[in-house]
Amino acid sequence: MNFDPRFSGRNFTSVGTRPIRPDGVDKVTGRARYGADFNMAGQLVGRILRSPHAHAVIKKIDTSKAEKLAGVKAVITAADLPDLTDGDAAMYDILDNCMARKKALYDGHAVAAVAAIDARTARQALKLIEVEYEVLPHVTDVDEAMKHSAPLINDAIFTEGLEEKPVKPSNVSKRTQYGHGDVHQGFAQADMIVERSFKTEQTHQGYIEPHACVASVNADGTAELWVCTQGHFVYRQHCAQLLGLEASKLRVTSSEIGGGFGGKTHVWAEPVALALSRKAGRPVKLVMTRDEVFRASGPTSATSIDVKIGAKKDGTITAAEATLRYSCGPYAGMWAEIGAMTAFACYKLENVKTVGYEVLVNRPKTAAYRAPSAPMAAFAVESAVDELAKEIGMDPVEFRIKNAAQEGTRASYGPVYGPIGIGPTLEAVKNHPHMKAPLKANQGRGMACGFWFNFGGQTCTDLNIGMDGSVSLAVGTVDVGGSRASLSLVAAEELGIDYSHVKAIVADTSSLGYNDMTDGSRGTFSSSMATISAARNAIKVLRERAAQMWDISVDDVAWEAGHAVAKGEKHGNLGKLSLKEIAAQSGKTGGPIAGHSELVADGAGVSFATHICDIEVDPETGSTRVIRYTVVQDAGKAVHPTYVEGQYQGGAAQGIGWALNEEYIYGKDGRLQNPGFLDYRIPVCSDLPMIDTQILEIPNPNHPYGVRGVGETSIVPPLAAIANAVSNAVGVRMTHIPMSPPRILAALEAEREG
Repeated sequence: MNFDPRFSGRNFTSVGTRPIRPDGVDKVTGRARYGADFNMAGQLVGRILRSPHAHAVIKKIDTSKAEKLAGVKAVITAADLPDLTDGDAAMYDILDNCMARKKALYDGHAVAAVAAIDARTARQALKLIEVEYEVLPHVTDVDEAMKHSAPLINDAIFTEGLEEKPVKPSNVSKRTQYGHGDVHQGFAQADMIVERSFKTEQTHQGYIEPHACVASVNADGTAELWVCTQGHFVYRQHCAQLLGLEASKLRVTSSEIGGGFGGKTHVWAEPVALALSRKAGRPVKLVMTRDEVFRASGPTSATSIDVKIGAKKDGTITAAEATLRYSCGPYAGMWAEIGAMTAFACYKLENVKTVGYEVLVNRPKTAAYRAPSAPMAAFAVESAVDELAKEIGMDPVEFRIKNAAQEGTRASYGPVYGPIGIGPTLEAVKNHPHMKAPLKANQGRGMACGFWFNFGGQTCTDLNIGMDGSVSLAVGTVDVGGSRASLSLVAAEELGIDYSHVKAIVADTSSLGYNDMTDGSRGTFSSSMATISAARNAIKVLRERAAQMWDISVDDVAWEAGHAVAKGEKHGNLGKLSLKEIAAQSGKTGGPIAGHSELVADGAGVSFATHICDIEVDPETGSTRVIRYTVVQDAGKAVHPTYVEGQYQGGAAQGIGWALNEEYIYGKDGRLQNPGFLDYRIPVCSDLPMIDTQILEIPNPNHPYGVRGVGETSIVPPLAAIANAVSNAVGVRMTHIPMSPPRILAALEAEREG
């Protein structure tokens, strides 16, 4: 059946309501099973030995003593994970990150692993493994790593994207450039130019559940993996390739997920657990400690960004330019490229240029963190925009409204926008009571805009109707933010039945066709599209069965509000048939009734948000307190408004922690100094105000219900909104994130001395 994904205005009965979340009771009562809650008969405990050095050649590994320890069933090194990547550089990086081969490239890099009968024996075995290192100079700062004098991290990296092919290896893996027009000409037309440099420190996603899995490789070559992940199909693909398995022989089941935010889109320890199980011949359970999560799983990038923006006296921006340097750990990345694409996406610009540099450092392999790369770029750009508005003498909201992108605007990264929500969010902020509320002494107000692309991708869904009329919905996108409830609402809407009769599950990789990772805010967007398609296919079958029961042509059967209805005066004597009535007779009319859909969900629809923040700063201590926060964001269509509000609030809360407290702190030895929640401080309830939200709905023309992804955009504006608020409170432009008390005091002291 051909599926038309275009938006069609309609009135909703289920979509837009706020039913109780289906997973809530199990989660609050402890019955929900997360990664570490699964066990298999005869399982062993896996543990990983990690490098204590930021950069070192692995000269020799002696595992003989560990192998002789009673209770140890397997010890592996890189030799047990041979290179099967066939020249695929990205897969080789994943392999090398899972188990160091020639060099340890950061503090915490895995070098060996054991499987033993219990945790005590496993820990003892790790101590018996002898590793001989040749310690090398290291570099952990993004700016220092770009210098010619910096230690070379990977001699196979030659900078891509340069006009001339380089002949020497470099710590810069790639240069990318976006933009249009002539920035030199644009700056010449400007009456006022603001030019500043900004830095952001590396942060972790801060998910509460550590990485955990149970792996079992059988003698016949089949294998199972239970894992906390954002994409079990991708994990199957990567693990199968790294271990030389056929993908169809590796069954991956995703557990409940205790937070991911992009950090669980990469394999870290799973191939190691599978390799241990293969060698030991028994299942292996491997759970990272919190120390390991911080030291060895992917944080976001640290950045160094230069921004230059010019405008006329009337507030028209004439040119905008940014150079963005993003750390990507010791492997090639794409993080600066994303930053360069998103930096000026909120604005209508005639002359714009962004250049991104991917920079290798001796830190863990960088991973996505909720709209990856965009928050740092927005911090720099929106700070400069605020400063430029002040220099011109315009209200910062009015300045942004004047320059905001709109339908038909050519984005700074290339495409031409369709209907978008940046203008409406700014108008809503302009008229919001928050913007008019009075401030007290030592308080400041800031606002900022944010953008995210949103993705679609490959999606597969099964919808099965039971003989009792209940509906089972099997999806392949991992539920990281309430998608099971939202997709159940969508199925109920299409079929015309009550939400309570729909049960959504996340199917394992052997039960459903391939689905892309749940990232890029694609979960509800793509799977709702596939659910609509599957439901419409099921309705086609329901109409056929009703026609059979009535002995009329299927062309004379319509589907309305959960019932088959015979059309035309000639069938006036036929009453309606409910879905339940048709399902009850399915065994006599052709068998089970189901709908299936596999599609590539294109046209995800870009997303925009504008945030307002009020903050109070103690000028004597530099301590800060967020006293009020408001999020205004375009959702396209809020399928489950409570979940949408939760996404808005969650992104803002994480942004508050990032802006004010969170950072990786490395010592001179290149080792992480704060690998735990005691010293890496994420916000707790007492640190946060009640976060107000306003949902706008500008329909996405490429989705039947107008849905846009909402999960990531909400983390983009906070760094800038809070920086603008702090800067306004203390009278000094803050350019370094996080704005911890020592940094605020240092900025005030520098201002006094200057």
